[in-house]
Amino acid sequence: MSAFTQLHSRTVVLRERNIDTDQIIPARFLTTTERQGLGQHAFSDWRTLPDGTPNPEFPFNDPANAGAAILVAGRNFGCGSSREHAPWALSDLGLRAVISAEIADIFRSNALKNGLLPVVLEEKIVDELLANPGLELHIDVARREVMLPDFRTFRFPLDAFAQTCLIEGVDQLGYLLKQAPAISRFEAARHDTARNGDTALADHVDATWRGLADSSVASRASASSASQTAAEVQHAS
Repeated sequence: MSAFTQLHSRTVVLRERNIDTDQIIPARFLTTTERQGLGQHAFSDWRTLPDGTPNPEFPFNDPANAGAAILVAGRNFGCGSSREHAPWALSDLGLRAVISAEIADIFRSNALKNGLLPVVLEEKIVDELLANPGLELHIDVARREVMLPDFRTFRFPLDAFAQTCLIEGVDQLGYLLKQAPAISRFEAARHDTARNGDTALADHVDATWRGLADSSVASRASASSASQTAAEVQHAS
């Protein structure tokens, strides 16, 4: 995964509601565990006509939408089965973010684990975006904000751990691997105290490291918030 801090892109729009994962990537394309190449099959049943030719009315077949990295879709996007191939296909299609008034929980979780940002905004804002395809939007992951061309800014929910992983360009396993030195120190301290028979101290070591682990993400979120506040103060001055 590549680091994801900010994104400036045009939008491509799918106005349909309840776009499920079988529409995003039909089941017949789930025979692979390779992510590369899945993009060509994304929305396959919508992208082609019954005779196999490209559907000229489908937005992703429009040359004007080439390079657009933000999908704006009708509410309840990503419902249906939990297939991780859905965010794989969208990412391989070139998308970095999906905006909707509602995004299915499992799809949202899978998307975040694969560097695809799910953005939930108020329905009236999404309706405005759906009615105006091709708008240039700016997304700031650290500030959890989407800026429209007229400079109106809207915040979106994003938990601190997912935000950290996106900014650092790592998935959950990658985040854990980056903690390898701290884990090694913990294991060494735990081993030494257990070998000496000091179970109370061992429990204290456990509690201490759990506290450090919990505060790691919290401190990153706090730093992000402080950075945002400083930027706002500077802007105000």
